[in-house]
Order: sequence, then structure tokens, then C-alpha cells
Amino acid sequence: MSLVIAPPRHHASRQAPPATAGASPRAASGPAARAPARDAAPQAPISRSASSDSIHLKISGLTKRYGQFTALSEIDLAIREGEFVCFLGPSGCGKTTLLRAIAGLAPQSEGTIHQRGQDISRLPPQARDFGIVFQSYALFPNLTVFDNVAYGLRNRRDARDAMRRRVTELLTLVDLAGSEGKYPAALSGGQQQRVALARALATEPGLLLLDEPLSALDARVRLHLRSQIKALQARLGVTTIMVTHDQEEALAMADRIVVMNHGVIEQIGTPAEIYRQPASAFVAEFIGSMNFLQCCPENASTLRLGQQRLECAAHDLVGLDQARLAIRPEAVSLCAVGEGLSAQVEHVEFLGAFLRITLTLEGCGQTLSADVALKDSESLGVRVGARVGVRLPAEAIRLYPLVEAQA
Repeated sequence: MSLVIAPPRHHASRQAPPATAGASPRAASGPAARAPARDAAPQAPISRSASSDSIHLKISGLTKRYGQFTALSEIDLAIREGEFVCFLGPSGCGKTTLLRAIAGLAPQSEGTIHQRGQDISRLPPQARDFGIVFQSYALFPNLTVFDNVAYGLRNRRDARDAMRRRVTELLTLVDLAGSEGKYPAALSGGQQQRVALARALATEPGLLLLDEPLSALDARVRLHLRSQIKALQARLGVTTIMVTHDQEEALAMADRIVVMNHGVIEQIGTPAEIYRQPASAFVAEFIGSMNFLQCCPENASTLRLGQQRLECAAHDLVGLDQARLAIRPEAVSLCAVGEGLSAQVEHVEFLGAFLRITLTLEGCGQTLSADVALKDSESLGVRVGARVGVRLPAEAIRLYPLVEAQA
């Protein structure tokens, strides 16, 4: 199902208009697509005069249950005006359920949602101010590109000249000028997704929701389209929420990332914060590549790895017998034998600009990976079976409880 929700009219005495599009002509022609639910209380339009520092969307204590199963538990989140936020997590973590709750497609069991200060928690989808693009493009196959993009504008009864100008403007923005007369079947997957994006933006919604919009595309098209979407969002300044399970996509596109697992939020932060300062072992393991080694915390800034004592970043795990040391492969440095920890090279993987070296630490028998530049590997004579020194910089080490890391 794919909806394009028309924004409220710019008139203080009117309530939000009905939805303007559905996944199919059948869905679009139903009663819900023509008028708001009869039992929905009249609502004033959501104000559009907000600064970039103001909160566009605030979610408080949101819980969603399906029978005895809790899909979302006590979600609290604030999204700023004009921000691009990614919901990131593995399949089944609740990210799409949260997006659907925001849209009113899967109403929450508890909690509230406010958009620009207005409580929209119980409003039906057609009375909310958003546009949405799903993984399936959900274009009308019997309508041209122009008519697909103009669908919401027609339902809103915009003037014909204004409609034509708006469609032309959007197709130019998504690099599809001149394709107005084509049908969806004549377009590539990437082009169809851009038409779906233009359709979602046609009614100038205050909030754009993207549910894994790139996952059905091949790698090259996905890479190109993600840069286009980010540039378009920045240009228009529309507040955007995108659901994805692709960590690289989230790191490249988001202003902030919301990492989710088992229906709860694990961490909220900028891409750099999420990558460099993961708040839990789950986030550390899910985002990027990470080495985990079993160790013994000694005090707030030292640990013991086998028989070797190492300095580490400050932590609060003093008193635990065991913990897990986390360090990213690019932070591990190799040196001459006799300097740092001693290790043996087990495997060398060529990854273009660098080599990923798998090592076994001689003092404790644990394995870890190191990303090494080609020139550095040559100077150290790195090859399978060779012995090398390994340094683990204190500032790059993070410690997590052993039980949490295994959960």
C-alpha cells in the first residue's frame, strides 16, 4: 500500500483534507480516500511557520501491541524541523511499525504523537500532514508519469495551470523532465522510484516518510538515488524519516540515526556518534565491522587481555570479572615483532585500497581483524604465517558487559 497524503489547506478555519492516493485505484476510490473518518474530531491545520530549531515531531511513551506481542515499547523521540532521520535496525526490530504508527496506518496502543505541537495520535491517515513512499513503487500502471505525480493535486482540486507547473517542477527536480507522457512500464526501477518520490512531494507535505525506498534497486542505482534523495531533501528542507536496514545507507544520508532492536531504541545520535561511540554492544556490532575480545577490567582506565595489561578509555565496569573489549579493524595498527602485542597472521583479504588481516593474539589465543594500507603491509612483510606486533590504541577501545554483548 502506498499513500500520498494531502497537506492541510492554508486556512485557519478548515480541517485537514482527505487522503489523495492509494496503492491501487480501488483503494483510492474507497470511502476513506474521499473523506476523513466520521468519528474524527475536527482539527485545526498544522502550522507551517516553524523555525529550523523547532520540534517537528514528538513521540512520547509510544507502545504498539499485537495481541500478547509487544512490537514497540515506550518509544520517546523528538525530530527537529527539516531534519533527515533514519530508523535503522535488523528485520523485526520495529522500525517499520514505528513509521506506520506515525502515519496512522498502525495506530499505537499507548502514547502520543505530536506534529508541530498538534496532537495527531488519534487522527486517521488522511487527516495527517505527510507524504509516504514504500519499497514497492505503487504507481498506477494505467496513468502516465504526469498523472501519477498529479494524482494528489487533482484530488485536492488544484487549478490546472498550477498543477502543471508543480508537476513540471518536481519532475525537473528528480531528473525526469520530458518523461511526463511515459507509462510506469517504460521506466526503470530507479525512475519509477523517483516518480513515487515526486508524487509524495507534490502536495508539499510537512513530513516525508520513506519505507526502505531503495532496497529493491541494484547497488549502482541505489548509490546514485540515495545521493539524489539527500540532495533533494536538503534543497526542499522537508522533515524526513527513512526506514532502512542498510547501515551504510543510514550513515551516508542521515542527520541523525535511531538504532532499534526488539521494539526499543538502543541509541539516537549523529552518524559519527553512532559509529565512534556506540552506546551498547548491539550497536557496536550492528554498525560497521567490530572486533570483540574477552578481557578483565582492572580499574577505570586499564584492563587485562590474557597476561597483557592495556590502557583503555574510561569505563564504568570496574568490579566485573569479565567484559568484552570492542575495537574497530581500522583502529588496530600493526608494528614490528616485539612492539605491542604479539600475533600471527592467519588470513589476508584484499579489499582494494586496503588489506583486512585476520590475526591470532599469542598471549590469549583470541582472533581479531586489522585493516592495513597496502604500503604498510609490504613494509612489515605481512603474509599468512608471519608474526607481527599489534597495537590497540586506548582511545579506540570500548568495554561492554559480557552478558549484554552476548544477548
